[in-house]
Amino acid sequence: MRLQTLNLTAAVSLALFSVSAVQADDAQRLQELITADHRDPANIERNQYRNPVETLQFFGIESDMTVVEVLPGGGWYTEILAPFLKENGTYYAAHFSPTSGISYQPPMLERYRQKLANHNEIYDEVIVTRLHPPADTEIAPAGSADMVLTFRNVHNWIMAGTQEEHFEAFYRALKPGGVLGVVEHRAPEGSGMDVMETTGYVTEAYTIELAQAAGFYLEEKSEINANPLDTADHPAGVWTLPPTLRLGDENRDTYLAIGESDRMTLKFRKPE
Repeated sequence: MRLQTLNLTAAVSLALFSVSAVQADDAQRLQELITADHRDPANIERNQYRNPVETLQFFGIESDMTVVEVLPGGGWYTEILAPFLKENGTYYAAHFSPTSGISYQPPMLERYRQKLANHNEIYDEVIVTRLHPPADTEIAPAGSADMVLTFRNVHNWIMAGTQEEHFEAFYRALKPGGVLGVVEHRAPEGSGMDVMETTGYVTEAYTIELAQAAGFYLEEKSEINANPLDTADHPAGVWTLPPTLRLGDENRDTYLAIGESDRMTLKFRKPE
């Protein structure tokens, strides 16, 4: 019996060592990727505000996961996630529909596809899907994803009135026990829908409410992407701040000194 116990202890210790080694390798790989040569230099400059390594580690990403990034835009996080998941995992980019009637969306999708084509050696395994409720909501096969990630998108869905459909799509795509990671511009608590529909800022309480209504539970929150300099009351909403700087040269130095927006970072989980 004692020999069996010792063997079991040794097996558990070896397994834990292996897990720790993989985590260390993943952490090193992420650190390398955030300044890799294939990244747009302007995107690398944003690392200081977006804290990609810390954010992805908080969500619990691993290189063998199936991960869906929701509406990746120009591919800021694609530059990190696609090569990170390339060998052992799967990366879905749930982008705009080419048939969308919103004028900027099909051209942005085309620019994204061109970005992938320009570095085919890095992005050849990226799977591009559509997300445009109510017509297109299958961002990955149902129950297949370990993780769904969305960065600074929730306000757009509120403006379009499709926020519930989006969170329901995330829930369908995830495996039981899968993680939904949300980063969003943070409005002061108590802000009404009039603020969230016009400024680009969303309250934590409403974001949590949306996720819980879809079936998720809040596992943890982080201040990784907090910015106490951001008062969230700017003339042109969140777009007053960099990188957009919608007011041009008006008070430009002031807004550059603030930096990018104050952001919530929320980790939800689909129940087992």
